[in-house]
Amino acid sequence: MNKKLLFYLTVIFLVTQALALYVGTGLISMELERGGLVNENPDDPINSIGLFVYILGSTAVILLIIKFYKGDLLFKLLESLLVFLTSWIVISFIVGDEIALILALVLVITRWIYKKNILLRNIASVLAAAGAGAIIGYQLGVIPVILFLVILAGYDIIAVFYTKHMVSLAKAITKKNLAFTFALPTKEHQFELGTGDMVIPAVFAVSVLVQTTKYFDFPFALISPIIVLWGSLVGLILTLHYCSSKVGKALPALPLQTAIMLIMLALCYVMKVFVF
Repeated sequence: MNKKLLFYLTVIFLVTQALALYVGTGLISMELERGGLVNENPDDPINSIGLFVYILGSTAVILLIIKFYKGDLLFKLLESLLVFLTSWIVISFIVGDEIALILALVLVITRWIYKKNILLRNIASVLAAAGAGAIIGYQLGVIPVILFLVILAGYDIIAVFYTKHMVSLAKAITKKNLAFTFALPTKEHQFELGTGDMVIPAVFAVSVLVQTTKYFDFPFALISPIIVLWGSLVGLILTLHYCSSKVGKALPALPLQTAIMLIMLALCYVMKVFVF
């Protein structure tokens, strides 16, 4: 793999996951009520089904908009709303609500002014992925997250290799330069990585963190989430290494990420640093 590509991927992954764990730790310390996503029980597997249905519905809506709406304004407004909310949440855990509000607005405004700036897009994507991952992971138990990952990994394979609608969606988003993908430029090619490949590991890691804090104090509670994230990074690197050798070929990263993350979680259980 190109060293520059490996560097970009590793930095973006580590920063995103570190922020997600930081926000997750903050949510845990605040002892906010966990309500799940479909019902009030965060450990109910029905929550994973509900989240998957929500993703299916959102994807269908976006594909319809892309097909019938040829402008950019609607997508920019959607990006601005999502980036503002998620970045405000993440930054507020670092500097407080008031300053976070200002910084989130600055980020959104600069994204409008410097539309083609890759660094700004990646920063917005990092904050969006970290914020979304931390919030969803905090609300879901480990079992529902595992079920969700398996379902989503299967869907990812179908959407990329069979229906190919995820490839069409990724190309459309990339052309519009939206903060829903990460740009990984090299001299030979600019690789695009979906924010979902960063959000999903964050969801899993934060959910595992919530579970481990019931049995271990900090920093020992972070051992299992970090091991899980290491597995995710390995899966991402292997996937991108394959893609870099076959430029132009789309490959879903989530199936390999999911498989290795689950192996790492099982290893944590054997090592007794994770308890169900």
